[in-house]
Amino acid sequence: QVQLVESGGGLVQAGGSLRLSCAASGRIFSLNAMGWYRQPPGKQRELVAQMSSGGTTSYADSMKGRFTISRDNPKNTVFLQMNSLKPEDTAVYYCNLEQSTWNQRYNYWGQGTQVTVSS
Repeated sequence: QVQLVESGGGLVQAGGSLRLSCAASGRIFSLNAMGWYRQPPGKQRELVAQMSSGGTTSYADSMKGRFTISRDNPKNTVFLQMNSLKPEDTAVYYCNLEQSTWNQRYNYWGQGTQVTVSS
């Protein structure tokens, strides 16, 4: 099993910044992808950014240039630096870890951390 513990959410004014952290523990494979998803109020969960253990990144278009994902592989920790925050960035942000064996895919989620951006 894998456990993900997020931190760093909170309340910030529009234009401000926050940094989210997520530490993974448990049975973690060397090849994996860690990332962040978010779920705004009344909407579906959506991808924010993802980074593989090899360093490949992907971002949702609306976050490009404002959000930066990074990892500390030895510590199995992923970060999300969020700058120029907007009220529409208000959401619960979830950490995610994906890894696979030859015949099975595993997908793990953190408990979520609230980010609220005031106008």
